[in-house]
Amino acid sequence: MDIFNKLRNLDAYPKIDKEFYSRTLSGGIITLASSIVMLLLFISELSLYLHAVTETKLMVDTSRGELLRINFDVTFPALACSILSLDAMDVSGEQHLDVKHDIIKKRIDAHGNVIEAKQDGIGSPKIEKPLQRHGGRLEHNETYCGSCYGAEESDNDCCNSCEEVREAYRKKGWGVSNPDLIDQCKREGFLQRIKEEEGEGCNLYGFLEVNKVAGNFHFAPGKSFQQSNVHVHDLLPFQKDSFNISHKINKLSFGEYFPGVLNPLDGVQWMQETPSGMYQYFIKVVPTVYTDINGHTIQSNQHVYFLQFSVTEHLRGGEFGRPSSLPGVFFFYDLSPIKVTFREEHVSFLHFLTNVCAIVGGVFTVSGIVDSFIYHGQKAIKKKMDLGKFS
Repeated sequence: MDIFNKLRNLDAYPKIDKEFYSRTLSGGIITLASSIVMLLLFISELSLYLHAVTETKLMVDTSRGELLRINFDVTFPALACSILSLDAMDVSGEQHLDVKHDIIKKRIDAHGNVIEAKQDGIGSPKIEKPLQRHGGRLEHNETYCGSCYGAEESDNDCCNSCEEVREAYRKKGWGVSNPDLIDQCKREGFLQRIKEEEGEGCNLYGFLEVNKVAGNFHFAPGKSFQQSNVHVHDLLPFQKDSFNISHKINKLSFGEYFPGVLNPLDGVQWMQETPSGMYQYFIKVVPTVYTDINGHTIQSNQHVYFLQFSVTEHLRGGEFGRPSSLPGVFFFYDLSPIKVTFREEHVSFLHFLTNVCAIVGGVFTVSGIVDSFIYHGQKAIKKKMDLGKFS
């Protein structure tokens, strides 16, 4: 019994008999209002508890030797697919010239309707291993071995199509000045096909995988090649003084999609007003790791980094034909040394319980103060009115 009496003395919540209670209208209104506030705050806290929150951190990117995937979808309303090419190069010296793999080209008319969609270029057959002579005879019982016009790697090489001749010239660092002087191009109607596609546009979409270092990729007319360690494009076969490089970037992203990613260049459109020019975008790529609520990290390019980017743009004009003013759309990208990590997490139950207690206790205390202020204020006013001192 002594123990129970001691515990009873520790009661921090002394009880008052009901006959000492005084219920008021203002107290009832305050109780109703505070209950509504507590309910709303509880629902808000419960919603935060049930939904994941994203924690963001910054750290130094120490990854090396990985690949960077570039996804693109670009439309050129005034450049035909037959003259448009894609190149990529980086500071390590690696180059991907006249890229055709993993890319789809769509021929479109002046109204944006699709005329033809084909991989590896429009009207350009896929480059396989050229035919070779063996003992004076051709492989596969072929009866024709076209000349490469001095660009053969050996006397046994054959160029049986216009594209194979142009590819052989590219490897030598030469440009094709007049396709009509090449039997294969004349037979296939190379120039005729270019004339037939005048007024058409082209939509290119696909992806590139490049080294995870600074570099650039660009869309430009003509077949590219290296000449005296300078990157140039063979524009002479097209017999044009200017090219309209108006374009719309439907999509441009680095790495795979993850929730919340924003690609600032999506939907960007530019219409050319000068006769010729080089349109440049300067992009800062930020390596990003995204981990969902289940602990699954989405991987991009065989590594865990997602990539976001910011961009500035610049139009550069110049004299036509010079490498420094090659008409085209250039994307120069550089990688940030800082990596951003996003991790989805649930709020812990103890944190949720603490916030609920804070809501209940805080609202109850504040409403009690307000009720006490109103109650004692009413009593003071009533007392003065009874004494006739209230005016």
